[in-house]
Amino acid sequence: MRNRRRIAWAAMSLAAVISAGSTFFAFASPPKSTPKPAENAPDLLVVTIDTLRPDALGWVAGKNDTPNLDAFAREGFRFPAAVSPVPLTLPAHTSIFSGLVPRRHGVRDNGWTVPGTARLLAVELQKRGYATGAFVSGYPLRSPFGLDRGFDRYDDRLPVGQEGWLERKAPDTIAAALAWRRSLPAGKPCFLWIHLYDAHDPYEPPREFWRPGPRGSYDGEVAFLDDALSKLRQELGARGRPLATVIAADHGEAFGEHGEYGHGFFIYDATTLVPLVFHFPGRIAPGASRLPARLVDIAPTVLDLLGLPTWTGVDGVTLRPLFSTQRGAKPVAIPPAYVESRQPWITYGWAPLAAIRTASAKLIAAPRPELFDLGKDPGENENRVDLDRPKARELQKLLRAAESAPEATATAIDDPAVLAQLRSLGYLGSGRVAGEPPAGLADPKDRLALRDRLSVAEGWVRQGKYREAIAEFEAVLAVDRNNRYASLRLGMATLKAGDAKAAIPRLARAVALDPAQPEARYALADALSRAGQWQKAIPEWLETVRLEPRRSAAWSNLGMAFTRTGALARGVEAFERAAGLEPQNRALVENLAAARFELARSEAAAGKIESAKKLLAQAVSVVPTLRDRAKADPTLARLLP
Repeated sequence: MRNRRRIAWAAMSLAAVISAGSTFFAFASPPKSTPKPAENAPDLLVVTIDTLRPDALGWVAGKNDTPNLDAFAREGFRFPAAVSPVPLTLPAHTSIFSGLVPRRHGVRDNGWTVPGTARLLAVELQKRGYATGAFVSGYPLRSPFGLDRGFDRYDDRLPVGQEGWLERKAPDTIAAALAWRRSLPAGKPCFLWIHLYDAHDPYEPPREFWRPGPRGSYDGEVAFLDDALSKLRQELGARGRPLATVIAADHGEAFGEHGEYGHGFFIYDATTLVPLVFHFPGRIAPGASRLPARLVDIAPTVLDLLGLPTWTGVDGVTLRPLFSTQRGAKPVAIPPAYVESRQPWITYGWAPLAAIRTASAKLIAAPRPELFDLGKDPGENENRVDLDRPKARELQKLLRAAESAPEATATAIDDPAVLAQLRSLGYLGSGRVAGEPPAGLADPKDRLALRDRLSVAEGWVRQGKYREAIAEFEAVLAVDRNNRYASLRLGMATLKAGDAKAAIPRLARAVALDPAQPEARYALADALSRAGQWQKAIPEWLETVRLEPRRSAAWSNLGMAFTRTGALARGVEAFERAAGLEPQNRALVENLAAARFELARSEAAAGKIESAKKLLAQAVSVVPTLRDRAKADPTLARLLP
């Protein structure tokens, strides 16, 4: 994430910009014919809470006061130890709404783009006549990453801070969601998704919510968001329709378990076990199960609860039979959970991790594999891979079976218009989001010390101490020459320090290590532009918008590079793309007007009068002060109406 800077024609700023009040909406057109839902079709509410450990909840551990979440759990059917397929926000949420594990829906890390072919719950319910609204609180779920598809309203407005996008606090997200819900006609069922980000690092709850102990600020964040949910509970029955509610975390958080702090790196239970609650008064009797339900089971279960056809070919299963209180009900067989983290590979260039987890055992595939007896060793402290070879072989077979289905690829482009525009701008290449890891990579367990040094370096960056950060990144690269993260952040720290020329070779090295990394491409293009190497910047900006076609700042900066090299028409095309993505961003709209003004001058000089008139009229209509500039220009004055 970058500092928020205005992309103004006069200043020619080149940093990533998205205005503080912006909201992106789904690009998908509504269905031509919408099936009429059943007369009393239930409403659906899904609340996802980022980075929520089960033991932070009163109903699970009895240590933190969370009365609203406890009430949902007490009144519904609860799973205190459900399993997330990946400890990362965007991939986990894509699994929640698709019923697929990340290797099958293709989104393996934050910052990737959900494929346009992915079958999502919002799309399904929108087709069936539901009003659909989403209100998210964290940057990884902003609409450019693709989970907005199927939502009539996708509210991802976030405040902007000194070092990038901040979270939206739970009370603000809930208030916006409830306002939308109140605006709906009572006769139309609705699907409302609320995402809360408060429990994510940094932990900064209001002082009155702080809790005692070493993780008191984290538990305080959970208590704070629970308090905000009281308003939601007060309005649950306001629409007078049956309401099915699902509450889940996307992943947990490590506080030193196995040397990890945070999440995303390892796949031990500290970051992959989550709470899960289904609440449906009159339809689901209160109950609980210690079975390891999975986040991929949410979408199939929701469809079943709403009386809709369940999907075939997904990894999840419906959990509805578990909710039955009838005698003789068949027991539910929940398949083993497949868990992964590709972050060690994607981010650092180390070995990826995958695991298969049953209710009693877990096998983690790594250069040094690990086997845990979860019944006797819930903390996963004793590796039994050499002590129980039959169990290891049994789980290895399950792991191979889980990985036997073809992998999906998250494409950066699912819009033919974007492809056509890229071709018109001179880009004919193609690429992939990330390559497959080779054999012989370092085990992430052996790289914790280097990861800690990278965390120290990031701390220096946040404090603006770029010299110290650069030294730390260089120290990591001295040990691990091909570390992707250190290479990228070394170049970016150099750029932040104001030395664009020195940053260029460092960022070029980061691009060579990971050609499909959008941030590396963006940073290299930024450095080239700041160094005045506009012609060399153009292919890097083109590659950036190919990888992230909905990144408005990159399109605007591409337009600037074209303009600076004299390709005015191509510059206007790129500025049009930027303004089209974010029409409420005044800076982007003004940049487009200025580009049209310059192109009008060029067209008029070439004798293309009608084209010049049209461009000038478009520019003046947006920025009236350009009329005065046109009056002072003999070439343009005669074209004014």
